[in-house]
Amino acid sequence: MENRREGTKVVQRVISTLGRLDRLNAKGDIESLVRSLSRFSEQALLVLSGKSDLLGEARKIGSALVFERLWEELGIGRVLKDLLKERLFGFDVERAIFLTALHRLMVSGSDRYCEKWRRDYVIRGTEGLSLHQFYRAMAFLGEEVVDQTDATPFSPRCLRRSEKVTQFRSR
Repeated sequence: MENRREGTKVVQRVISTLGRLDRLNAKGDIESLVRSLSRFSEQALLVLSGKSDLLGEARKIGSALVFERLWEELGIGRVLKDLLKERLFGFDVERAIFLTALHRLMVSGSDRYCEKWRRDYVIRGTEGLSLHQFYRAMAFLGEEVVDQTDATPFSPRCLRRSEKVTQFRSR
């Protein structure tokens, strides 16, 4: 069908017919018709399986693999685990920090968006993490330092990630 305006009315015109659906089904011509038309589509992937409930899933791995390698070579995971060894978190804080750092490197945005963003990626050890755990992991990174001599009145001094790494290496 083609729609076009003539004056104040919209007029429809039949451009082509494919035939009656019951006849196409009876002959089995629907699959061949769909297969023929799919050649002209740049965005659709055609899978003819004979099953009507066919599901497919694709997830990305590249950036997570590269960043994971850097994370390990720099020893960031070991530093975090050493800082966390006396804390009793009920989840893997190091993996939550890894995921939020990767998210901020790749697309930026909030931790709430990170929780949705990660569904498109395969990231080892992050499958069971939830949004409130990302918040708790980020809160751990920004905890106040016991020594507050240089703190401003409205902003307590916090132990930043780089200070934690330096503190760990100086031991």
